[in-house]
Amino acid sequence: MINYNHNAFLNDAIQLLQCLVTIPSISRNEEKATDEMALFMQNHGISFVREGNNIIVADPHHDTARPTILLNAHIDTVKPVATWTLDPFTPTIKDGRIYGLGTNDCGGGLVTLLQVFRIMVDAPRNYNLIYVASAEEEVSGVNGFSRVLPLLPKIDLAIVGEPTAMQPAIAEKGLMVIDAESHGKSGHAARNEGVNAIYEALDDLVWLHNYQFEKVSPLLGPTRLSVTMINAGTQHNVVPDKCSFVIDVRTNELYTNQEVFELLCRHLKSTLKARSFRLSSSSIDSCHPIVERCKDMGMTPFGSPTLSDQALMPFTSIKIGPGHSTRSHSADEYICMDELDEALDIYIRLLDGLNI
Repeated sequence: MINYNHNAFLNDAIQLLQCLVTIPSISRNEEKATDEMALFMQNHGISFVREGNNIIVADPHHDTARPTILLNAHIDTVKPVATWTLDPFTPTIKDGRIYGLGTNDCGGGLVTLLQVFRIMVDAPRNYNLIYVASAEEEVSGVNGFSRVLPLLPKIDLAIVGEPTAMQPAIAEKGLMVIDAESHGKSGHAARNEGVNAIYEALDDLVWLHNYQFEKVSPLLGPTRLSVTMINAGTQHNVVPDKCSFVIDVRTNELYTNQEVFELLCRHLKSTLKARSFRLSSSSIDSCHPIVERCKDMGMTPFGSPTLSDQALMPFTSIKIGPGHSTRSHSADEYICMDELDEALDIYIRLLDGLNI
């Protein structure tokens, strides 16, 4: 049993979270929030490396003979939606909740995992620890976790602190965005001239609407396709010679993004271009020691439809953090203080004596 002052570390987490709420940290603009994280670490004697707006805290007792566990959460937030009734940058405590932008996604995981690192760093354990507070998660930016990755030692397991109500997400859907374009020939609409690019796109749109992938994941369900944007035409009396549309693809762990892209190229007439193949689906073996530990503690493994920095991790990872995903990106976002309390306790029990 790890001996630590639970309330003192919990108070540190809550105070840091309140400070971070006051600092706008929209993706790609996290500099001042990262400054605040760095100040906290300096005040608590924590050595760290700053890489852009990312912070890496290495294990002072690192031993290459031991496996390494990464604790990760992100600093950045989305932009506040227009329907906030509170000031998104003022931490408001009411009925045991802390309201503010980023409290749930994923400030709660960010500040509690930092306290977990502080607690565990001098505790007996059979693994190394490393903590990374990453930037640009909400936009999967190249200056976020991707920038940190080459600086990390070999990672054997990552714990990602996204909001999951402290239940273990053992699989996560990937994302691929495809820009599609059908082609026609312009002409005068009154004389029915040309080839209408909108009509040329119709067969592809119907196919995308109806297609069902064969391999269905027991955790994540089917891979899904959605046409989310479409644009064509310059004015009412000109037959459009180009129709562009966007396909949002959410892959399960049974398909790679490249496989899905190649399948779409075979079936669609439109020209396709994937913005990236890098945001892959991820999963962890249901028999992995940390998953077994979760189940022994009464947790229920599940599959998550939402994307995180796990998509950029070429190593085994699990997503588990305080808060609820349904609150993310919503007006009057909040996290409960007892959720932070519970998270700190669960993380420590999860890691205490863990063998991977």
